[in-house]
Amino acid sequence: MIELPYEKPEDFQQFWIETTQEAMDFPLKVSNFRTIPNQSGTHVVESFSFAGIKGTARHGWIAYPEGARNLPGFLWVPPYGLESKLPDEYGTRTGMVSLSFNFHGEDAFHQEAYVQDRGYFADGAEDRHSWIFRSMYQDAVIALRILHAQVQVNSDQIGVAGMSQGGGMSIWLGAWMPLVKSVCADMPFMCGMGDSVQKYAYRYPLKELTDYMSEIPIGEQRVLNTISYYDTIFQAEHCQVPTHVTVGTKDPSCRLPNVQSMFDQLPGKKHLEIIEWGHDWHPSMIINTKRWFFQNL
Repeated sequence: MIELPYEKPEDFQQFWIETTQEAMDFPLKVSNFRTIPNQSGTHVVESFSFAGIKGTARHGWIAYPEGARNLPGFLWVPPYGLESKLPDEYGTRTGMVSLSFNFHGEDAFHQEAYVQDRGYFADGAEDRHSWIFRSMYQDAVIALRILHAQVQVNSDQIGVAGMSQGGGMSIWLGAWMPLVKSVCADMPFMCGMGDSVQKYAYRYPLKELTDYMSEIPIGEQRVLNTISYYDTIFQAEHCQVPTHVTVGTKDPSCRLPNVQSMFDQLPGKKHLEIIEWGHDWHPSMIINTKRWFFQNL
């Protein structure tokens, strides 16, 4: 277990139960389902919109095999950035329904390379209730509820998957959302985030946090306190569902010792795949996610 500059907060569980319940109680407002041609060679793809937890519009897509009914499904949580995850070979799996959305109000298929000025890592980081990842998590809960309601999906066979930001948040959802039956987390982020911020924040987007710490009064203490409520190591203790984790030995962002510390806390059925890779997509993610979901959903 890596050393962290904070302990797990005493009200950690209460915070996440309340955060999740608020999103579960939020009225579903979904509209504009329409087929989008030429988005996938294997799936029918429809775009849709819904109201996020703050009432602002969120835009997403659902992909399903032609004529699908009662199939396993999964929510695909995007990596860090303002762009959408596309219904490509990573965002879909044969024989399954998948759904994803843009966290930031952009189009369901929006593509945008990361630039520092458009980063959001530090937004609201001075307090656990205002950090942007709280409302993002809640929007993911709402998206899961939408997936659960679709006729193409078996409501008892729903998983969550993602890479980096999406991988970490998938574990959070596996910890607190009863709809989730299995998790695939590739290179999950925020594992031992306090350790990373203090030792390895050499580049953006992680450096957004250290920059912010220097800009506000007692910034380091306030931001580290916020992070302690989100650290995926602490979240993993509550993730009881079968969980598959991928980590790269050359990954500078989601480092092997940090991910290993998180993995060790998972209490249920689990599998760790260590690959000689950096922080990037890998073909094994396609094969292993499908295999894990079909074995555990």
